Amino acid sequence: MKVALVHDHLSQDGGAERVLRAMQEIWPEAPTFVLFHDRNRAHPDFTRRDIRPSFIQRLPWGVSHYQWFLPLMPAAVESYNLEGFDVVLSSTSAFAKGVITSPESLHICYCHTPTRYLWSDTHRYVEELPYPRIIKIFLPLLLTRLRLLDRLMAERVDVFIANSETIANRIKKYYHRDTQSILYPPVNTTAFSIGTPKNYYLAGGRLVSYKRLDIVIETFNRLRLPLKIFGRGPDETKLKKMAGGTVEFLGNVNDQEKADLYRECVAYLHPQIEDFGITAIEAMASGRPVIAYAAGGATETILDGVTGVFFQEQNWEHLLDAIVKFQPERFDPERIRKHALQFDQDIFRKRLKNFVESAYAAFHASRSVKPRML
Repeated sequence: MKVALVHDHLSQDGGAERVLRAMQEIWPEAPTFVLFHDRNRAHPDFTRRDIRPSFIQRLPWGVSHYQWFLPLMPAAVESYNLEGFDVVLSSTSAFAKGVITSPESLHICYCHTPTRYLWSDTHRYVEELPYPRIIKIFLPLLLTRLRLLDRLMAERVDVFIANSETIANRIKKYYHRDTQSILYPPVNTTAFSIGTPKNYYLAGGRLVSYKRLDIVIETFNRLRLPLKIFGRGPDETKLKKMAGGTVEFLGNVNDQEKADLYRECVAYLHPQIEDFGITAIEAMASGRPVIAYAAGGATETILDGVTGVFFQEQNWEHLLDAIVKFQPERFDPERIRKHALQFDQDIFRKRLKNFVESAYAAFHASRSVKPRML
């Protein structure tokens, strides 16, 4: 079975890239087709793989200012030559699902989410772009065209895998397609361990608006409790300006520093709506409970009253109330960690490999049955 991998682009080291690395570990000989590969920002492991970028890689500013080439991305994805592959496995939250495959190839799409800026987050996307007003006036016209293309691209997928029930519902709503399997993203749970909690709460990740760290900071400004925030992002300056004296920004941390932060916090704060939410799993793998907004992937991975607690409205008032009522001594670190182990990367690799092989066997068998002449 000859496999090709397709990914949107390599310009960061996030959850989608962890999924791709797991796929590459299952099929180490498979080439990976991407729009472009930014070696300075992507994980160094990708330099050891067979990465095949599109023509966007060769354009002036194609890597450094790839957003400028958004109108070209569908055509770039369609330019990949995927002849001769038995299975094409795309890992995508954008256009990678739009590859053109041969009739003999099975296209399986691992969907992180239907393209956010075209569907669920389109209005916020336009509002938050740092572009002149004249560009923002005409941008919706482009997005309308891309939305139609994205919907058509979803029709090219033979089999959808969703990374959560939340995403399976979005696939049904926006693409009118059923999901054949739900497979939660991989987490390296062995990198985390149970420790002795100290007196601070923890939040972190990429500092962007949808993470809603603004309501976390507002809460801790009022409670005057210690809060540590790890990570960097475009909202960092704004968040620092609103932070009081008990809020500490740590910037980017290495793997060991992050593991220590998890294992020593009172609880991890998850105020955002995520498709899945890897940082919440990492915190639970460290035996620490999670205080989360009751929406998105968190509702599938956190057991209320067992591995964490939920607050029902996404504002600082409800978060503050949850923290005031929170009793960390009621939670069993061993029980929390045991729950997190079901999301381990070894389980992901085993389940994905079995699913792809089974799906291809069924696809191959169906093509071996010749139609009857009437």
